[in-house]
Amino acid sequence: MLPSQRALFEIPRQICYLNAASYSPLPLRTLEAGRAAVLRKGTPWTLEASFANQQHERARLAAARLINAEASDIALISSISYGAATAAKMLPIARGTRVIVLENDHSSPVLEWQTRAEAEGFTVETVRQPDDDDWTSAVLAAIEQSGAAPVSLASISSVHWSDGGLIDVDKVGATLRQRDAAFLVDATHSTGVLATDVKHLDPDFLVFPTYKWLLGPYGRAFLFVAKRHQGGIPLEQTASGRRNVRAENAVYFTDLSYVPDARRFDMGERDHFISMEMASIGMEMMVEWGAPAIVQRLTMLTERIAAGVRDIGVHVPELRLRAPHILSLAFKDGMPPGLIEGMASEGVYVAPRLGRMRVSPHVYNDEADVDRFVEVLGRRLRG
Repeated sequence: MLPSQRALFEIPRQICYLNAASYSPLPLRTLEAGRAAVLRKGTPWTLEASFANQQHERARLAAARLINAEASDIALISSISYGAATAAKMLPIARGTRVIVLENDHSSPVLEWQTRAEAEGFTVETVRQPDDDDWTSAVLAAIEQSGAAPVSLASISSVHWSDGGLIDVDKVGATLRQRDAAFLVDATHSTGVLATDVKHLDPDFLVFPTYKWLLGPYGRAFLFVAKRHQGGIPLEQTASGRRNVRAENAVYFTDLSYVPDARRFDMGERDHFISMEMASIGMEMMVEWGAPAIVQRLTMLTERIAAGVRDIGVHVPELRLRAPHILSLAFKDGMPPGLIEGMASEGVYVAPRLGRMRVSPHVYNDEADVDRFVEVLGRRLRG
Protein backbone atom coordinates (compact mmCIF):
# COMPACT_ATOMS: atom_id res chain seq x y z
CA MET A 1 0.00 0.00 0.00
CA LEU A 2 1.25 3.47 -0.88
CA PRO A 3 2.15 5.44 2.26
CA SER A 4 0.78 8.94 2.73
CA GLN A 5 2.49 11.42 0.40
CA ARG A 6 1.62 14.47 2.52
CA ALA A 7 5.27 15.56 2.71
CA LEU A 8 5.25 16.19 -1.04
CA PHE A 9 2.56 18.87 -0.65
CA GLU A 10 2.29 22.19 1.12
CA ILE A 11 -0.60 21.23 3.41
CA PRO A 12 -0.53 22.54 7.01
CA ARG A 13 -1.18 19.87 9.63
CA GLN A 14 -4.34 21.62 10.81
CA ILE A 15 -5.87 21.41 7.32
CA CYS A 16 -7.95 18.32 6.60
CA TYR A 17 -8.55 18.53 2.85
CA LEU A 18 -10.87 15.78 1.64
CA ASN A 19 -12.04 17.36 -1.60
CA ALA A 20 -9.83 16.00 -4.39
CA ALA A 21 -12.92 15.34 -6.52
CA SER A 22 -13.32 19.11 -6.82
CA TYR A 23 -9.66 19.99 -7.31
CA SER A 24 -6.43 18.77 -5.80
CA PRO A 25 -3.58 20.81 -4.40
CA LEU A 26 -0.43 20.81 -6.48
CA PRO A 27 2.69 18.93 -5.37
CA LEU A 28 5.65 21.06 -4.35
CA ARG A 29 7.55 19.92 -7.45
CA THR A 30 4.70 21.13 -9.64
CA LEU A 31 4.54 24.49 -7.88
CA GLU A 32 8.27 24.96 -8.45
CA ALA A 33 7.94 23.96 -12.10
CA GLY A 34 5.07 26.39 -12.55
CA ARG A 35 7.08 29.29 -11.17
CA ALA A 36 9.99 28.45 -13.47
CA ALA A 37 7.64 28.08 -16.41
CA VAL A 38 6.16 31.53 -15.93
CA LEU A 39 9.67 32.93 -16.12
CA ARG A 40 10.17 31.13 -19.45
CA LYS A 41 7.26 33.05 -20.90
CA GLY A 42 8.93 36.21 -19.67
CA THR A 43 12.13 35.34 -21.54
CA PRO A 44 11.02 33.31 -24.59
CA TRP A 45 14.30 33.97 -26.41
CA THR A 46 15.96 31.51 -24.01
CA LEU A 47 13.96 28.55 -25.34
CA GLU A 48 15.45 26.08 -27.78
CA ALA A 49 13.50 25.44 -30.96
CA SER A 50 12.77 21.86 -29.87
CA PHE A 51 11.37 22.89 -26.48
CA ALA A 52 7.67 23.02 -27.38
CA ASN A 53 7.59 19.62 -29.04
CA GLN A 54 9.48 18.05 -26.14
CA GLN A 55 6.85 19.38 -23.73
CA HIS A 56 3.98 18.15 -25.88
CA GLU A 57 5.38 14.67 -26.27
CA ARG A 58 6.32 14.34 -22.61
CA ALA A 59 2.73 15.08 -21.60
CA ARG A 60 1.31 12.86 -24.33
CA LEU A 61 3.42 9.93 -23.19
CA ALA A 62 2.54 10.43 -19.52
CA ALA A 63 -1.17 10.48 -20.36
CA ALA A 64 -0.83 7.37 -22.52
CA ARG A 65 0.93 5.43 -19.76
CA LEU A 66 -1.96 6.10 -17.38
CA ILE A 67 -4.41 4.24 -19.61
CA ASN A 68 -2.13 1.73 -21.40
CA ALA A 69 -2.41 3.55 -24.71
CA GLU A 70 0.13 4.48 -27.34
CA ALA A 71 1.27 8.09 -27.33
CA SER A 72 0.05 8.41 -30.91
CA ASP A 73 -3.51 7.71 -29.69
CA ILE A 74 -3.55 10.77 -27.40
CA ALA A 75 -4.63 14.30 -28.29
CA LEU A 76 -3.68 17.32 -26.21
CA ILE A 77 -6.86 19.23 -25.39
CA SER A 78 -8.17 21.73 -22.88
CA SER A 79 -11.21 20.13 -21.24
CA ILE A 80 -13.73 17.30 -21.17
CA SER A 81 -16.17 19.40 -23.18
CA TYR A 82 -13.53 19.86 -25.91
CA GLY A 83 -13.13 16.08 -26.06
CA ALA A 84 -16.88 15.49 -26.25
CA ALA A 85 -17.21 18.07 -29.03
CA THR A 86 -14.38 16.41 -30.95
CA ALA A 87 -16.07 13.03 -30.63
CA ALA A 88 -19.42 14.46 -31.71
CA LYS A 89 -17.88 15.85 -34.88
CA MET A 90 -16.82 12.33 -35.86
CA LEU A 91 -19.62 10.13 -34.50
CA PRO A 92 -22.69 10.03 -36.72
CA ILE A 93 -25.77 9.33 -34.59
CA ALA A 94 -28.43 7.69 -36.75
CA ARG A 95 -31.93 9.11 -36.73
CA GLY A 96 -34.32 7.13 -34.56
CA THR A 97 -31.59 5.76 -32.28
CA ARG A 98 -30.75 6.41 -28.63
CA VAL A 99 -27.80 8.01 -26.85
CA ILE A 100 -27.44 6.79 -23.26
CA VAL A 101 -26.37 9.27 -20.54
CA LEU A 102 -26.51 9.29 -16.73
CA GLU A 103 -28.85 11.34 -14.61
CA ASN A 104 -27.02 14.30 -13.12
CA ASP A 105 -23.81 13.29 -14.84
CA HIS A 106 -21.38 16.13 -15.36
CA SER A 107 -22.40 18.47 -18.14
CA SER A 108 -19.71 17.64 -20.68
CA PRO A 109 -20.72 14.09 -21.73
CA VAL A 110 -24.42 15.04 -21.66
CA LEU A 111 -25.02 18.52 -23.11
CA GLU A 112 -23.26 17.82 -26.42
CA TRP A 113 -25.87 15.20 -27.29
CA GLN A 114 -28.85 17.06 -25.84
CA THR A 115 -27.91 20.00 -28.03
CA ARG A 116 -27.81 17.88 -31.19
CA ALA A 117 -30.70 15.50 -30.58
CA GLU A 118 -33.66 17.42 -32.00
CA ALA A 119 -31.96 18.55 -35.19
CA GLU A 120 -30.37 15.16 -35.87
CA GLY A 121 -33.41 13.07 -34.95
CA PHE A 122 -32.10 10.90 -32.15
CA THR A 123 -33.18 10.56 -28.51
CA VAL A 124 -31.11 11.17 -25.41
CA GLU A 125 -32.13 8.59 -22.81
CA THR A 126 -31.21 9.39 -19.22
CA VAL A 127 -30.47 6.50 -16.86
CA ARG A 128 -32.04 7.51 -13.56
CA GLN A 129 -30.02 7.39 -10.36
CA PRO A 130 -30.71 3.92 -8.93
CA ASP A 131 -32.20 3.62 -5.45
CA ASP A 132 -29.89 0.67 -4.76
CA ASP A 133 -26.76 2.61 -5.85
CA ASP A 134 -26.06 0.05 -8.60
CA TRP A 135 -25.27 2.26 -11.60
CA THR A 136 -23.85 -0.58 -13.68
CA SER A 137 -27.04 -2.64 -13.60
CA ALA A 138 -29.10 0.43 -14.40
CA VAL A 139 -26.97 1.30 -17.44
CA LEU A 140 -27.00 -2.27 -18.74
CA ALA A 141 -30.79 -2.45 -18.32
CA ALA A 142 -31.18 0.73 -20.36
CA ILE A 143 -28.97 -0.54 -23.17
CA GLU A 144 -30.73 -3.92 -23.26
CA GLN A 145 -34.26 -2.56 -22.89
CA SER A 146 -36.66 -4.73 -24.88
CA GLY A 147 -38.58 -2.98 -27.62
CA ALA A 148 -36.60 0.26 -27.34
CA ALA A 149 -34.91 2.01 -30.22
CA PRO A 150 -31.35 0.89 -31.03
CA VAL A 151 -28.49 2.41 -29.06
CA SER A 152 -25.96 4.39 -31.10
CA LEU A 153 -23.81 5.65 -28.23
CA ALA A 154 -23.32 5.59 -24.48
CA SER A 155 -21.68 8.81 -23.28
CA ILE A 156 -21.08 8.33 -19.58
CA SER A 157 -18.65 8.88 -16.73
CA SER A 158 -16.78 5.89 -15.36
CA VAL A 159 -17.37 7.18 -11.83
CA HIS A 160 -20.36 9.38 -11.06
CA TRP A 161 -19.01 12.71 -9.83
CA SER A 162 -21.76 13.43 -7.29
CA ASP A 163 -22.21 10.11 -5.48
CA GLY A 164 -19.03 8.20 -6.31
CA GLY A 165 -21.05 5.48 -8.01
CA LEU A 166 -18.78 3.07 -9.88
CA ILE A 167 -19.76 2.03 -13.40
CA ASP A 168 -18.25 -1.23 -14.65
CA VAL A 169 -17.12 0.15 -17.99
CA ASP A 170 -15.82 -3.24 -19.11
CA LYS A 171 -19.32 -4.74 -18.89
CA VAL A 172 -20.90 -1.68 -20.46
CA GLY A 173 -18.36 -1.62 -23.27
CA ALA A 174 -18.86 -5.31 -24.06
CA THR A 175 -22.64 -4.86 -24.19
CA LEU A 176 -22.31 -1.87 -26.51
CA ARG A 177 -19.97 -3.74 -28.86
CA GLN A 178 -22.57 -6.51 -29.22
CA ARG A 179 -24.89 -3.82 -30.62
CA ASP A 180 -22.28 -2.02 -32.75
CA ALA A 181 -22.78 1.05 -30.54
CA ALA A 182 -20.09 3.59 -29.73
CA PHE A 183 -18.69 4.32 -26.27
CA LEU A 184 -17.44 7.68 -24.98
CA VAL A 185 -16.01 7.56 -21.45
CA ASP A 186 -15.53 10.59 -19.24
CA ALA A 187 -12.76 9.16 -17.08
CA THR A 188 -12.27 12.28 -14.95
CA HIS A 189 -12.73 10.43 -11.67
CA SER A 190 -11.00 7.17 -12.54
CA THR A 191 -7.83 7.83 -14.55
CA GLY A 192 -4.75 7.54 -12.37
CA VAL A 193 -6.59 5.98 -9.45
CA LEU A 194 -8.40 3.03 -10.99
CA ALA A 195 -6.48 0.83 -13.40
CA THR A 196 -7.54 1.71 -16.94
CA ASP A 197 -6.55 -0.27 -20.02
CA VAL A 198 -7.95 1.10 -23.27
CA LYS A 199 -6.51 -1.82 -25.22
CA HIS A 200 -8.83 -4.10 -23.27
CA LEU A 201 -11.76 -1.69 -22.87
CA ASP A 202 -11.62 -0.51 -26.49
CA PRO A 203 -13.68 2.68 -26.12
CA ASP A 204 -14.19 4.93 -29.11
CA PHE A 205 -13.11 7.93 -27.04
CA LEU A 206 -11.89 8.38 -23.47
CA VAL A 207 -11.13 11.78 -21.98
CA PHE A 208 -9.72 13.06 -18.69
CA PRO A 209 -8.37 16.32 -17.19
CA THR A 210 -5.50 16.82 -14.76
CA TYR A 211 -6.86 19.25 -12.17
CA LYS A 212 -8.52 16.69 -9.91
CA TRP A 213 -7.01 13.25 -9.33
CA LEU A 214 -3.92 13.75 -11.50
CA LEU A 215 -2.54 16.51 -9.28
CA GLY A 216 -2.25 18.99 -12.13
CA PRO A 217 -3.43 22.39 -13.33
CA TYR A 218 -6.64 23.57 -14.93
CA GLY A 219 -6.85 23.77 -18.71
CA ARG A 220 -4.99 20.54 -19.46
CA ALA A 221 -6.86 17.45 -20.60
CA PHE A 222 -6.21 14.44 -22.81
CA LEU A 223 -8.33 12.61 -25.36
CA PHE A 224 -7.81 8.99 -26.31
CA VAL A 225 -9.02 8.39 -29.86
CA ALA A 226 -9.42 4.80 -31.04
CA LYS A 227 -7.46 4.09 -34.21
CA ARG A 228 -10.69 3.49 -36.14
CA HIS A 229 -11.53 7.20 -35.69
CA GLN A 230 -8.11 8.71 -36.29
CA GLY A 231 -8.95 9.54 -39.88
CA GLY A 232 -11.64 11.98 -38.76
CA ILE A 233 -11.79 15.76 -39.12
CA PRO A 234 -10.53 17.62 -36.02
CA LEU A 235 -12.59 20.15 -34.12
CA GLU A 236 -10.02 22.85 -34.94
CA GLN A 237 -7.91 23.30 -38.04
CA THR A 238 -4.30 23.89 -36.99
CA ALA A 239 -0.90 23.89 -38.60
CA SER A 240 0.31 21.27 -36.12
CA GLY A 241 -2.40 18.88 -37.29
CA ARG A 242 -1.14 18.97 -40.90
CA ARG A 243 1.88 17.20 -42.33
CA ASN A 244 3.79 20.23 -43.50
CA VAL A 245 2.50 23.70 -42.66
CA ARG A 246 5.52 25.43 -41.15
CA ALA A 247 6.64 29.01 -40.86
CA GLU A 248 10.24 28.11 -41.72
CA ASN A 249 9.24 26.70 -45.13
CA ALA A 250 9.61 28.72 -48.31
CA VAL A 251 6.00 27.71 -49.02
CA TYR A 252 3.85 27.85 -45.88
CA PHE A 253 1.07 25.45 -46.95
CA THR A 254 3.43 22.80 -48.31
CA ASP A 255 1.35 19.71 -47.46
CA LEU A 256 -2.19 20.11 -46.13
CA SER A 257 -2.87 16.41 -45.51
CA TYR A 258 -3.43 15.58 -41.85
CA VAL A 259 -0.89 13.87 -39.63
CA PRO A 260 -1.88 10.20 -39.50
CA ASP A 261 -2.72 9.72 -35.80
CA ALA A 262 -4.50 11.33 -32.84
CA ARG A 263 -2.08 14.26 -32.88
CA ARG A 264 -4.28 15.81 -35.56
CA PHE A 265 -6.90 16.39 -32.82
CA ASP A 266 -4.59 18.51 -30.66
CA MET A 267 -6.11 21.84 -29.68
CA GLY A 268 -4.80 25.09 -31.11
CA GLU A 269 -2.28 27.06 -29.03
CA ARG A 270 -1.06 23.99 -27.19
CA ASP A 271 0.41 25.35 -23.98
CA HIS A 272 4.12 24.73 -23.62
CA PHE A 273 5.44 27.64 -21.60
CA ILE A 274 3.64 26.99 -18.34
CA SER A 275 1.04 24.33 -17.58
CA MET A 276 2.00 21.47 -19.88
CA GLU A 277 5.03 20.57 -17.78
CA MET A 278 2.96 20.97 -14.62
CA ALA A 279 0.45 18.45 -15.98
CA SER A 280 3.23 16.03 -16.89
CA ILE A 281 4.71 16.01 -13.39
CA GLY A 282 1.46 15.02 -11.69
CA MET A 283 0.71 12.29 -14.21
CA GLU A 284 4.25 10.91 -13.96
CA MET A 285 3.95 10.75 -10.17
CA MET A 286 0.68 8.81 -10.44
CA VAL A 287 2.24 6.37 -12.92
CA GLU A 288 5.25 5.86 -10.67
CA TRP A 289 3.08 5.08 -7.63
CA GLY A 290 0.80 2.79 -9.64
CA ALA A 291 -2.97 2.44 -9.49
CA PRO A 292 -3.01 -0.72 -7.29
CA ALA A 293 -0.96 0.91 -4.52
CA ILE A 294 -3.03 4.11 -4.74
CA VAL A 295 -6.31 2.19 -4.60
CA GLN A 296 -5.17 0.28 -1.53
CA ARG A 297 -4.42 3.49 0.29
CA LEU A 298 -7.59 5.32 -0.68
CA THR A 299 -9.78 2.29 0.01
CA MET A 300 -8.28 2.08 3.48
CA LEU A 301 -9.07 5.75 4.11
CA THR A 302 -12.64 5.68 2.79
CA GLU A 303 -13.42 2.43 4.59
CA ARG A 304 -12.08 3.94 7.82
CA ILE A 305 -14.46 6.86 7.30
CA ALA A 306 -17.37 4.56 6.42
CA ALA A 307 -16.87 2.54 9.59
CA GLY A 308 -16.67 5.70 11.67
CA VAL A 309 -19.90 7.30 10.41
CA ARG A 310 -22.25 4.31 10.27
CA ASP A 311 -23.28 4.72 13.91
CA ILE A 312 -24.21 8.39 13.58
CA GLY A 313 -27.13 8.05 11.19
CA VAL A 314 -25.29 8.45 7.88
CA HIS A 315 -25.88 6.19 4.88
CA VAL A 316 -22.85 4.99 2.92
CA PRO A 317 -23.17 2.98 -0.32
CA GLU A 318 -21.68 -0.53 -0.34
CA LEU A 319 -18.01 -0.70 -1.26
CA ARG A 320 -18.70 -2.91 -4.30
CA LEU A 321 -20.96 -0.21 -5.79
CA ARG A 322 -18.81 2.86 -5.24
CA ALA A 323 -15.41 4.06 -6.24
CA PRO A 324 -12.75 3.37 -3.60
CA HIS A 325 -11.73 7.03 -3.42
CA ILE A 326 -15.09 8.83 -3.17
CA LEU A 327 -17.66 8.57 -0.38
CA SER A 328 -21.15 10.04 -0.75
CA LEU A 329 -22.81 10.44 2.64
CA ALA A 330 -26.60 10.68 2.74
CA PHE A 331 -28.51 11.97 5.75
CA LYS A 332 -31.92 10.56 6.73
CA ASP A 333 -33.58 13.96 7.00
CA GLY A 334 -31.32 15.70 4.50
CA MET A 335 -27.97 17.34 5.07
CA PRO A 336 -28.23 19.86 7.94
CA PRO A 337 -27.97 23.49 6.81
CA GLY A 338 -24.56 25.01 7.32
CA LEU A 339 -22.84 21.67 7.93
CA ILE A 340 -20.29 22.03 5.11
CA GLU A 341 -19.45 25.59 6.12
CA GLY A 342 -19.24 24.69 9.78
CA MET A 343 -16.77 21.90 9.10
CA ALA A 344 -14.70 24.22 6.92
CA SER A 345 -14.50 26.66 9.83
CA GLU A 346 -12.65 23.89 11.68
CA GLY A 347 -10.30 23.22 8.76
CA VAL A 348 -12.17 20.16 7.43
CA TYR A 349 -12.97 20.51 3.71
CA VAL A 350 -15.54 18.40 1.88
CA ALA A 351 -18.17 19.24 -0.76
CA PRO A 352 -21.99 19.38 -0.93
CA ARG A 353 -23.18 17.47 -3.98
CA LEU A 354 -26.87 17.08 -4.85
CA GLY A 355 -28.04 16.91 -1.26
CA ARG A 356 -25.23 14.67 -0.05
CA MET A 357 -21.79 15.20 1.40
CA ARG A 358 -19.00 14.10 -0.91
CA VAL A 359 -15.74 13.08 0.75
CA SER A 360 -12.76 12.46 -1.52
CA PRO A 361 -9.32 11.79 -0.01
CA HIS A 362 -6.15 11.51 -2.06
CA VAL A 363 -2.55 10.38 -1.59
CA TYR A 364 -1.73 13.38 0.66
CA ASN A 365 -4.29 12.32 3.29
CA ASP A 366 -3.57 10.09 6.25
CA GLU A 367 -5.38 8.35 9.08
CA ALA A 368 -5.25 11.47 11.25
CA ASP A 369 -7.20 13.34 8.57
CA VAL A 370 -10.01 10.82 8.34
CA ASP A 371 -10.25 10.37 12.11
CA ARG A 372 -10.54 14.12 12.49
CA PHE A 373 -13.25 14.24 9.84
CA VAL A 374 -15.27 11.57 11.67
CA GLU A 375 -14.87 13.37 14.98
CA VAL A 376 -15.89 16.79 13.64
CA LEU A 377 -18.84 15.41 11.65
CA GLY A 378 -20.13 13.39 14.59
CA ARG A 379 -19.83 16.29 17.00
CA ARG A 380 -21.61 18.68 14.67
CA LEU A 381 -24.42 16.23 13.94
CA ARG A 382 -24.96 15.59 17.65
CA GLY A 383 -24.83 19.32 18.33
